[in-house]
Amino acid sequence: MHRIAQRELRRNSAATLSPTTLLHETYLNLSQNQSANFSDRSQFLGYAARAMRGLLIDYLRMRQARKRGGGFEITSLGADLPAASQDTEAVQIGAALESLAQLDARLAECVDLKFFCGFTNAEIAELWKVSERTVAREWDKARVLLRQILSEAAPQAAP
Repeated sequence: MHRIAQRELRRNSAATLSPTTLLHETYLNLSQNQSANFSDRSQFLGYAARAMRGLLIDYLRMRQARKRGGGFEITSLGADLPAASQDTEAVQIGAALESLAQLDARLAECVDLKFFCGFTNAEIAELWKVSERTVAREWDKARVLLRQILSEAAPQAAP
């Protein structure tokens, strides 16, 4: 779990949380959900990864809030992108994953396990009790759908 938190924070470098803090917040989130029943390890890890992602997205949204100065961007003359764009991308990816989960929960779980938990196709295949090729097909479908969801959302976010 700590490895998942480290990977998640590395991916979102704009977040100033420590992996231990993210892990503790995730534990508190999981412990408050009394109705959560997990039949196997993959369900638990997928749920934990989604909980971490949700907490991180909430944290990034809070940082972007107008009350916290989110309407202002510090710019320089360099060609680097401001950190706020990384926050925005994380929020957009989170929303896209929520849309994917509504379309196909298994594809969303595949993204959680592969992208957020860092599992290989072989590890996911073992968890799901399917072949590696099936996992690869699910991953390909998930990437295509996510790309489509993100491209549809991009024109709306531009104006």
